[in-house]
This record gives sequence, C-alpha cells and structure tokens, in this order.
Amino acid sequence: MSFQESNTRKPDISLSLRTVADDLVADGRLSLGDSEQLSLKTRRKEQLNWNPVELIAEERLDDQNKPGRSLDLESLTIWLAEKAKQQYVRIDPLKIDSIVVTRIMSYEFAQRHQILALDVKEDEVVIASAQPYLHGWEETIEQSLSGKILTRVIANPADIRRCTTEFYTMARSVNKANASGLNTSSLSNLEQMLELGQIEQMEANDAHIVNIVDWLLNYAFTQRASDIHLEPRRDKGRVRFRIDGVLHLVYELPSPVMTAVVSRLKTLGRMDVAEKRRPQDGRLKTKTVDQHEVELRLSTLPTAHGEKMVMRIFDPDILLKSFGQLGLANDDFGRWEQMCDNPNGIVLVTGPTGSGKTTTLYTSLKHLATPEVNVCTIEDPIEMVEPSFNQMQVHHNIDLSFADGVRALLRQDPDIIMVGEIRDLETAEMAIQAALTGHLVISTLHTNDSPSAVTRLLELGVAPYLIKATVLGVMAQRLVRTLCNNCKNEGDPDPDGWKVLTTPWKMKMPVRMYHPVGCLDCRDTGYMGRQGIYELLPMTDTIKAIVGQNVNIGKLRMAAMKEGMKTLRLSGAMKVAAGETTIAEVLRVAPFSGTE
Repeated sequence: MSFQESNTRKPDISLSLRTVADDLVADGRLSLGDSEQLSLKTRRKEQLNWNPVELIAEERLDDQNKPGRSLDLESLTIWLAEKAKQQYVRIDPLKIDSIVVTRIMSYEFAQRHQILALDVKEDEVVIASAQPYLHGWEETIEQSLSGKILTRVIANPADIRRCTTEFYTMARSVNKANASGLNTSSLSNLEQMLELGQIEQMEANDAHIVNIVDWLLNYAFTQRASDIHLEPRRDKGRVRFRIDGVLHLVYELPSPVMTAVVSRLKTLGRMDVAEKRRPQDGRLKTKTVDQHEVELRLSTLPTAHGEKMVMRIFDPDILLKSFGQLGLANDDFGRWEQMCDNPNGIVLVTGPTGSGKTTTLYTSLKHLATPEVNVCTIEDPIEMVEPSFNQMQVHHNIDLSFADGVRALLRQDPDIIMVGEIRDLETAEMAIQAALTGHLVISTLHTNDSPSAVTRLLELGVAPYLIKATVLGVMAQRLVRTLCNNCKNEGDPDPDGWKVLTTPWKMKMPVRMYHPVGCLDCRDTGYMGRQGIYELLPMTDTIKAIVGQNVNIGKLRMAAMKEGMKTLRLSGAMKVAAGETTIAEVLRVAPFSGTE
C-alpha cells in the first residue's frame, strides 16, 4: 500500500523501510537492485529506532532522477513531505524560541513520538515530525493548546532528534537555575527591585549554570559564530551570536541566570568576579566537541542592568590559511609580499573593528617568523597566543603603553615588530624610530581607506619627511560574505550596481552574476563564510612627491590609482565577477571612495 493511499484513510501507520524503498522505486528515485540490498544492510540500524529515510541516506545510494547525486537525508525528507502533501521545514535553531516551544509538551512526550514544536503563535502551534502518518499524539497536544490550531510540518528526523535534546536540556538547566529563588546583586542593576527576605545568591559553579555555559559555547562553535554577546536587560538577558558579520538573537535568559552565567565565564577567564563596576578583559582556551582548540577573548562592560559580556572567538587554525584563502591574491598579494619582505620600514593595515586586520597581521607574521628572525609584538590585548612570536600585552594600569612597549622591544634585538595599533604621536614616533634603526614594523590604523592613513599620520603630528622615509605602503581591507557554493544561483547582471562599483575604472560587466538563494548549509542566508577585499597603496616615488603638510586626499587617491592601487569597491567587483560575492554585499562594507 503506498503512502498516499494510506494518508487518504488517515490510519496510524509508522514508516517502514520496505514501504519507503518501494515508493522510492515507484517514483524512479531508487533502483530496484539498491532497494533489494537495503533490508540486509540496514537491519541492525533499524533496531536503533532510526527513521527509514535516515537508514537509506546512510547508504549514499544514487538518486536515479539526479545523475551524479546521492539520496541524502535532506532530499529524502523533502521527497517524503511532497509524498505526504505536508509542508517541509528546515529547522534553524537560531530562529526558534526554545523556551517557548519546550512548554508545549514534555521532553519524554516529544522524544517518544519523535516530534518537536517549532513555533508558537497567537492562534497556531507548528509541530515538526518525520512520521507523517502517525496521528496518535495530535489529540493529546490539541487538548493543551487552548483553541489554537495545530499545524503539522515535515522536518529532517536527525535535526528533530538533535534539537529536541539540545532545547530541552538547555530549558531544564535554565528553569532549575531560575527556580532556585536566587537573585542578583543590587550593585549590578540600576533598577534593582528589593525583595525583602531573599538573601540567597546564585552560584556561578552551580551544575545548571555550568551546563548552560557549556551548551552556549558548543552551540556557538557549531553555528560558526565569531562573537558571543551576553546582554543584560530589565527582566531577562539576551544571548546573540555574530555569524558572518551579522548578529542573531539566540536565547533569552532570566536576569539571575544571565548574571550567574557571566560570573561563571569571568571565573573561567581568570577575571575578578567581585568587581562589577569596571570593565575587565580576560581570555580562555577550550576545545570543541571534535577536540579542536579554540581561544576566546572576554570583555565585560558595566551597563544599567548589569554586566554585558562579549566573547570573541579565535580559531588558531586561521593562521594556517594561505593568503589566497583569505582573499588576498594575484597582484595585490605580490605587492603585499614585496612590502613585507623589506628589512626595514613601516607597513600599515587599516580598517574598522571586525574588518580582519588582526588575521592579516598574524598570517603575515606567521609567514615571516622563520628561525632566523626575532618577531616581537606589543598588543592590546594579545588576540591569539602564537609560539613563534614573542608577545607582550599593553597594561595601562602600570603605564605600559604601546610606545613604552616598542621602546622596550627595541632593546630585545628584534628583526620584526608588530604594534597592535598606532593611536597617538608618541607611538607613531617610536614606530618610526624603530623603522629608521633597521627594523620592519607592521601596525594598524583606524581609517576608512589607504590614502587616509597618510593624512591620519600627518594629523597625529608626524613630519612628512619621516612618512616618506619610513612608510613602505598601506593596505585597507574589509570582509565580505561569500556566496554559498551549494545554493548560489545565476541571475541577471545589475548594470547600475556594477557601474557604482567600477567607476571610474569602466570595467567590463561580467556576462553572468550569482545571487544568494539559501539552503541548509548556509542556514538560508545564501552566504557561507567571509573573505577579504583589499586596497593596497604602495609608497612609490610619485606618491612620496605628493605627501606634504597640506596634502589633498583626492589628489593622493587619484595618484595612487594611477600607480596601480585598486579601490576596495573595485576589489569587490572582481570577486563579484568571479562569482564569489554580490554587489549588494560589497556596497554594504566598502566605503564611498570619492572617485565615483
């Protein structure tokens, strides 16, 4: 009996491997030979209560309708939804309010029936299942919905099983921690309500808090987050992840739980747990589920409702990536390599926070740090600990500034010095002194583009002749989201957008452009990962001749372009033409250069 025939009579039938395989054969998706072999290969796994579509997906059998592709779990689930005439839904954990959906049913009920609530609206509750012909649980759920409509959808059975465990485990830890009757310190919240008679305080080492922190970190790693934001509010705190440069709301925690979570992380980061009035910095090192080492930089900030914490996640393996993988290639890579190969001088990297400057600096130093040279850094703070560098951290409380650090490093027989940031004249003068005395200095500035770095040094008070004598070149950069290779779609070119990117270069528009679509791998964003776009200003004789006390930034930019500098937007246009990103993404991050 086929599924559709069964569905018309609404029997309570569990999917079986044999029936699923027969319907796949009937639909021309599975060969008869593969179908006959399935029952022998999967008998043991079927006893583990796996869904039949999971058993078939495990065998990676050829999809007869799509040559060269296998019957994976996602395609089988979509087929099942179409067969059952039910809506298919991809489960995106970041879009689900796990606290709300776990109240619909108990964990035991959800696990027994292999279902999961995905959304709770005013008049509707959406519940996912991978067994479209089991209806026994519906009546029980409907009795507790207070008149709301029950809507069934089909979802990946592996996602249902994984998210059920994660959501209920997290909700249980939060509820038990919050039910302890514990409150926060009155110093942490400007609007703290005094509850007479309550003297308990939540312990940061409470088992439930430990579970919440562990879940939070592992969840961030699996979602490819670069930053974790813990933001206290009046009644509850928000947890947000930054993924590919965009923030996503992940969870909301009761205020006492949020305070305890922050305290737990402060303890792990060797910070002063009792000090809640001053900003603090810390760091911790941990491992992902697959034993991959990850470093986190912690920063706290006292706010009106408590301590806000941001954790920046650093993957040490990023230092093993080539410049091509980071997005720096062809002529730009050659110019950058030539700058960094000089025995002395200053090389600058510019861009706003989060533009990838640190990654560029560390990757460059990693390539330069051979056994024959002494590489020293002065940072605020040390982002990633790298054994091939000698790293020192700025400490303002003991008057150890960037300038003091460079002064000390000059007595350490260095070959290459990395200065985290040139913020003032004193630091700039020390960097120049180091370059004049035969050292290569690599540092950063916060400017919008490469030519502005020259004017920024002049504004700090650096003499033009010193800039000409020491600065080898400047590279500005941004990070653009790259299109997901699994779902990007060829579309019509955008003449207006292309003109904005390539003016005044008048670069020929590509015949085809790709656009974001969205799939399971990229979480329906259409983008997967990020790459850099770069603007390199070489300090040639022509550029040096223009540098003066009253240099015109427009004239400097046009001269640099004649010397081979590609603007950030043009660099982005080249990635658009290569099918790696979109015009909208480049325009989002690349500034107006003044040449359009």
